[in-house]
Amino acid sequence: MNVFINKNIPEAGIKLLQKKGINLTINPTENVLSREEFIKICQQNDALLSVGTATLLDEDFFKKCPNLKGIALFSVGFDSVHIPSANSRKIPVGNTPDVLSRATSDVAFLLMQSVARKSFFNNKRILNDEWGSFNPLANLGQELYGKTLGIFGLGRIGFEMAQKCKAAFGMNIIYHNRSRKEDAEKELDAKYVDFETLLAESDILSVHANYTAENNELFNKNTFAKMKPNSIFINTARGKFQNEDDLFDALTKNIIWGAGLDVTNPEPMKSSNPLLSLPNCCILPHIGSATYEARNGMAICAAQNIIALFENKKMPFCVNEEVYF
Repeated sequence: MNVFINKNIPEAGIKLLQKKGINLTINPTENVLSREEFIKICQQNDALLSVGTATLLDEDFFKKCPNLKGIALFSVGFDSVHIPSANSRKIPVGNTPDVLSRATSDVAFLLMQSVARKSFFNNKRILNDEWGSFNPLANLGQELYGKTLGIFGLGRIGFEMAQKCKAAFGMNIIYHNRSRKEDAEKELDAKYVDFETLLAESDILSVHANYTAENNELFNKNTFAKMKPNSIFINTARGKFQNEDDLFDALTKNIIWGAGLDVTNPEPMKSSNPLLSLPNCCILPHIGSATYEARNGMAICAAQNIIALFENKKMPFCVNEEVYF
């Protein structure tokens, strides 16, 4: 079987594939291939191990790559793939769940604290030689003890975030999800609420849901207006959840207190983006899974999905299991 990997991945995954005698074509550079280049190489392979979301795997992609038998994503999210197009061709799509839950929730937890204490802004004060003398009224943050954490999407990563916040700060947990999570409710003493209540009652609102088109820019001027003026918005899921012009207005007009983003709309964010200049906004360049442990785990999961395809078995981490029935 011939497999195309559009960006190099950790050796742990490569070794598993090579051990099985699978032929690999790996993009040797960090350069993002044009859509035309990407499709041309995919046409010559049986499977794709896709790293990143630069090229949408849409109906047009599948039409132009009729020989493709399977896709392994180097991510948890699968919004880059048009699943109905894959389903109609009986093409399984695998992702990498679980292995990056802790790492990504760590970043959400980091951003929450960084925003609460204005840490990015205060670090810039030092770099700009603006430390100044002690001022008991200047650059004050807020404490998180006993606050209410609202989770939008209580999956694996959202659960990890809630667990950390409860343990560290004794936070009350509320959540909104497509379905109730009764086990999580018991373990976290979490309360299921509708979306309007989540907006109104959260001191920190953290996004952990899978992105879908129906949720595009769900967090906009209307939703920010329904949040508390002391609230903090955190997003480590997908940048398309937020309208960034509306977020800028909400932050500069004191509609919400602060925001922490590991994902932006679009990505990468330009250095001229006005959000980067705000004292109450902390932004990271999508590093949620950027640990040795998480990335090695992702490489192994992706490789296991490809190997299952090679051996005519069901992918162990398949997001569209309906193709097998």
